[in-house]
Amino acid sequence: MMQVIYPNLRLCLVSKSRVSEVLGRTYASENCSAARALEIVGERWSLLIIRDALFRGRTRFSEFEQSLHVAPNILTSRLERFVAEGLMEKRRYSEGAELYDYVLTDKGRELGSVIIALTAWGDRWEAPNGPPAEFKHEECDGAVGINVHCERCGSSVSLSAVGAYPGPGR
Repeated sequence: MMQVIYPNLRLCLVSKSRVSEVLGRTYASENCSAARALEIVGERWSLLIIRDALFRGRTRFSEFEQSLHVAPNILTSRLERFVAEGLMEKRRYSEGAELYDYVLTDKGRELGSVIIALTAWGDRWEAPNGPPAEFKHEECDGAVGINVHCERCGSSVSLSAVGAYPGPGR
């Protein structure tokens, strides 16, 4: 048996095989911004599609399909979801066939910092031969990273000094 404690302080005892049943397939019942974000971009291909659009300039279905080797039905599903959620806009680029560019919106571009942070974690823990790619500042060629800082005083903050408290949307 495994003990699972939920944010609303309910306590459940479940076997490891039943955790997925308790958590369900969606996070609709969770009042959590991270869970809501995972509903949109938490699937395996999602952040890779966003990464390719943002950092590799890809906009076309065929470009995503070729670079990621993702099944067409999966790619169609993800792109449609991104358009519905406002992460991308669909723009027709062909008069004949119905061909579209999928262009990131501001909401979609803001996921860039998430991709940089996730990549930094992957570089540290899952890249034994070093980073396969690096993010650099276009103007000075300096390495780009994510820094956790206090919005009040501007200081860099270690994660051990960060607490999570109920917010106004609770």
